[in-house]
Formats: sequence, structure tokens, C-alpha cells
Amino acid sequence: MVRSCGFAAGLFILMWGVTFLYVDKLVLFEPPADDPGIRGMLDKEQVSQESRPVLDPSDWAAFSLMSIGSVAMLYAVALPKKANGGHH
Repeated sequence: MVRSCGFAAGLFILMWGVTFLYVDKLVLFEPPADDPGIRGMLDKEQVSQESRPVLDPSDWAAFSLMSIGSVAMLYAVALPKKANGGHH
């Protein structure tokens, strides 16, 4: 169970990293309630006479997400299997 959850989480993070390679910025439709943003990545931008939040990740964010996801997936595969079918 831990192996599959770790592998799935690593795959999810890896896919977001690959997505950030191809996407410059994400324009969100519903503005959040006056939040300061996600560590400076979430900013408001004027889009057709309307202010919308924009997620603009740094250039290094894609590579760091891909490497973290890959390491998590490799670790999930390398975990030892339980003996006796998981029974104590």
C-alpha cells in the first residue's frame, strides 16, 4: 500500500513538472479571497478588463518537480516487500 501511494504521488509530481516545461503561465478563472499568493508565484493580472490570478512558475520549478517525482518513484519501487504477505 505504501509503495503504490508513494509511486502515485511521485508520478503526480513528475507530471506537474512536465506540464511546467510546456506552460508559461496558468491564468485561473476564479480569484481567491485576497490571498498573498503561493510564495510569490500567484499574482493578479489584468485580463480583458478583469483582474485574474496568474500562476507563473520559475524556470527551475519544472526541473525540480521532475527530479523530486522521479526520486519518489524510484524510492517506492526500491522499498522492500513485506514477508509473509504482510501478516505479523
